[in-house]
Amino acid sequence: MSLSSSIPVFKLYGESRNWPASDLLHCESIHSRSSLHEWHIRTHQHADLVQLLYLHKGQVEIDIEGVNHPVEHACIQIVPALCVHGFQFSPGAQGYSLSLSAPLITQFEQQFGRPLQVLTQAACIPVKNSHRQIKTLFKALQSEYQGQGEARDMMLHSLIGTLLVWLNRQCAPVPGGGSHGERKRAVVQRFNRLVEQHYREQLPVTYYARAVGVSSVSLNNLCHEFYGESALNVLHQRVLLEAKRSLLYTSMTISQISDYLGFSDATYFSRFFRRYTATTAKDFRQQPLRDL
Repeated sequence: MSLSSSIPVFKLYGESRNWPASDLLHCESIHSRSSLHEWHIRTHQHADLVQLLYLHKGQVEIDIEGVNHPVEHACIQIVPALCVHGFQFSPGAQGYSLSLSAPLITQFEQQFGRPLQVLTQAACIPVKNSHRQIKTLFKALQSEYQGQGEARDMMLHSLIGTLLVWLNRQCAPVPGGGSHGERKRAVVQRFNRLVEQHYREQLPVTYYARAVGVSSVSLNNLCHEFYGESALNVLHQRVLLEAKRSLLYTSMTISQISDYLGFSDATYFSRFFRRYTATTAKDFRQQPLRDL
């Protein structure tokens, strides 16, 4: 049985909808989702996002890759992409969950000038003397996320950047383990990073397979296991996301978007877009903004 058939893969817990195109992040209180599931978030994984769970008050039993550990103090749990995890909260637990998509993490890595290794290993970081600072930071994040204030994106990115700097200062990256499952996740994580770097170049799957050190067949098998789809479809979904964002949030013409995304001509781009969305790029652009 493949991993994807035994462990649910969600964007957000319990949801299969695609990622909101504008923010590429999600912030909510522990109460807002956990109370709907009797305070029990069952084991699942996310293929292409990192979650930061901040426990402010209460208790939580955290399941990371089948290992349970109880937490009764303020902390931030880092849940990297592809990590199998679950949470059992005490009723009334307080805190926040912040989800960051792969494209957004890539933007922050460009600002840092290096990969954010702190987001690639599961770790529980005690808040300790920074309790008030971290609580204020997450409260501001949720407030900005839910609001529509001026320069909202700038404020959100500023707050997330502050949080990532704090996390980097708290702990050094933990060396990766050598188990078969960890090696597979490491390959897929490298594939994710390469997709973010090169998705506009229309490179073949064979390029990515060579770059991560596996055969094309093995890479496809891993993508089916962790994403539930082929490596080529993972690439196409990333291109499609950028196409939707460009249509909704830029003034580029369809021909310019086609060039920007590496298509040989606008007709090919239009066929590609319609195949995946069942609508034309022009009609999509004219529709109201919505979750994508």
